[in-house]
Amino acid sequence: MSSALEIRNIHAKVEGKEILKGVNLVVKPGEIHALMGPNGTGKSTLANVLMGHPSFEVTEGEIFFKGENILDMAPDERSRLGLFLAFQYPVAIPGLTVANFLRSAINAHRKASDPEDRGIPIPQFRTLLKQKMDMLEMPHEFAGRYLNEGFSGGEKKRAEILQLATLEPTIAILDETDSGLDIDALRIVSEGVNALAGPDLGVLVITHYQRILNYIKPQFVHIMLDGQIVESGGPELAEHLEEHGYQMIRERSNGKDAEV
Repeated sequence: MSSALEIRNIHAKVEGKEILKGVNLVVKPGEIHALMGPNGTGKSTLANVLMGHPSFEVTEGEIFFKGENILDMAPDERSRLGLFLAFQYPVAIPGLTVANFLRSAINAHRKASDPEDRGIPIPQFRTLLKQKMDMLEMPHEFAGRYLNEGFSGGEKKRAEILQLATLEPTIAILDETDSGLDIDALRIVSEGVNALAGPDLGVLVITHYQRILNYIKPQFVHIMLDGQIVESGGPELAEHLEEHGYQMIRERSNGKDAEV
């Protein structure tokens, strides 16, 4: 069975407006893909559709993950299957510590695999959490803070990557993780992603800046305009965008439309 995430001709709308207009993409474990495009082109909509956000209605197409069509799955089912989304704007949850949140998430995944599972033992969890926090250069007292409450932008994104590290998904979607980060926070977050990347993890980095791609090196780059992926290539495509912007891509895309 393939562990790939396969997006097949996905059309989606929100509040009656069509945003995605036929998106096709395959992300396999071991691969790093970058999805780039200006604001408002549908990148974050795609991320939300992949995780099953109820505000986004899929009107056509299929999404397969590990050989299953996941469109009818709830977000928590998709998560337990091995799909992860790092949010662009993580929400604060007062009263819930980072450690308790992560332990609950791990236990939910374990129980889904084995209904008789009694949860990760606390000493084992503490050891795991310390290892992951050290990898991300996070002070251990961070685990005792309430999730995202009073966090800086960089701390929120590092907390998202800490979730990624502890849950160990098969495919991770990073929705504009670079948004609002200074250069030091961006470096630390990127190094965390790079440390996690490997043969068992596929990553889809959603961004409209080249900046994060200076740290997280994708093998594949895709350009989204007006709800469609209009061009794909290697890392050189992102470098081309940095130098020339989206106008040339837009003109090439319009030329293809004219030919059709």
